[in-house]
Amino acid sequence: MPSRRSTPPTPTRYRDRQAGTIVVERVPGQSLLHWFYGTSTGHLVFRTVFNRPLCSRFYGWWQQSTWTRRQIRPFAERYRIDLDEIEHPLSHYASFNDFFIRRLKPGARPCDPDPERLCCPADGKVLVYPQLAAEDVLPVKRGQLAAGELLAATMDPTPYHSGAALVVRLAPYDYHRFHFPADGQVGPTQWIDGDYHSVNPIARARVPDVFHRNRRAVCELATTAFGRIAYIEIGAINVASIVQTHSSGACERGQEKGFFQFGGSTVVLLFEPGAIVFDSDLVADSAAGLEVHVRTGAGVGHRA
Repeated sequence: MPSRRSTPPTPTRYRDRQAGTIVVERVPGQSLLHWFYGTSTGHLVFRTVFNRPLCSRFYGWWQQSTWTRRQIRPFAERYRIDLDEIEHPLSHYASFNDFFIRRLKPGARPCDPDPERLCCPADGKVLVYPQLAAEDVLPVKRGQLAAGELLAATMDPTPYHSGAALVVRLAPYDYHRFHFPADGQVGPTQWIDGDYHSVNPIARARVPDVFHRNRRAVCELATTAFGRIAYIEIGAINVASIVQTHSSGACERGQEKGFFQFGGSTVVLLFEPGAIVFDSDLVADSAAGLEVHVRTGAGVGHRA
């Protein structure tokens, strides 16, 4: 029986907040994603082969091999990665994954100078939700996500009913270390097993509840400026692991919290009601379904 075909979706556009321009997203592996999520045969192959921990671990091992060094420069050139801000020259990185989890030079991602501002926790495309529905549903573009299901049994979702949410989607070419958005105390990390779906809009069109299906790490921040924040790191296709470099105790605004190994990923922050007022430009664009690329440390909202 022939594979079901789908019409390729309209190219994903986002606003580059720093440049002030609308950009058509260049998606690594776009043709393969269309096949995985746009045809019945491709989706069957994805479910039976690629959506498996063993496949993700193997791909992670491959990307850590020295054979992948040759991928670094073409990838950096294709996706116009700013080489002036990375910590080391390209010749320093022993594998593609070494480059993928690269650190940046000191000062490359300064925090917003106003201490009352919430800092973006990662480089990526942002959607904000100023008020979640009372029944604890986070309306993700082309789908819905229940915060209770996102947190699973790791913590009580009740404090976040009618609260707010920030979603940051990281593409493979983004800086893949994530940071604390505010000063406070961080609780222990808890892990939720799950799938390895792509978090790209191409995939979310077919699997709208992808965020609560994927493997993820969850913790709670107790902050002085914004109250309790549920901090969720969500893995995606070929993400070999989510690494915590600062997992408990006191944390400072802008301090590194951890990093994603190879692959696209997402960070979600949930807030209590009345804790934060998001910036008006992000609210307007999110209401229109337009993601906004924001850099780590940039202000995205202020204390209510």
